[in-house]
Amino acid sequence: MKDHLKKAIRVFKKKRGLLRTGEALDLGIHPRSLWVLKEEGVIEKLDRGIYQLSDEFNFSEPDLILVSKMVPQGVVCLVSALSYYNLTTQVPHFVYVALKSGSRRPQVKYPPTRFFWYSDIAFKCGIVTEVIDGHPVQIYCVEKTLADCVKFRNKIGMDVVLEALKLYCKRKKMDLDKLLKFAKICRVEKILNPILETILNLCVPI
Repeated sequence: MKDHLKKAIRVFKKKRGLLRTGEALDLGIHPRSLWVLKEEGVIEKLDRGIYQLSDEFNFSEPDLILVSKMVPQGVVCLVSALSYYNLTTQVPHFVYVALKSGSRRPQVKYPPTRFFWYSDIAFKCGIVTEVIDGHPVQIYCVEKTLADCVKFRNKIGMDVVLEALKLYCKRKKMDLDKLLKFAKICRVEKILNPILETILNLCVPI
């Protein structure tokens, strides 16, 4: 194998086997090298502009990582974020992604993805970067996720919201002030307060 192809493979391995075309070019991989590696079956094209080393890496959250590559301006939210934080027994059938209001809908064929458009302040606040299998993924923190779920309760189901809040209230590391701050930003504090009060009363040991 030629040196430039070996170099390209080393770059892929260093980046945990997954690269956007733009990233590959910025890291010194020539477009023809990508074509040759694809033709030889060393890498495979997962989607437009997304390449992965064939049979090289098994990711714990492959859908989240892939969508974060395809939609770098998006933020993992709602049921996908609940699942990541172990705050739901639901198995997400989609990757839930937040976009800033006014953004164009990205073209994502796979994995199945649902997009939600947030106002400017609601979109910006509460974003954290989780490094999953070596790949940075933008996702909302736990408390922002819960506030968002209350806001979009008619979209994801009130049963999902209640289960998530109950599981959260059983945790030792609760931050109710932080949760209420995000609820105010999302304009759902009047809805969340009585629900929280009921759940917390039920969680108090007799």
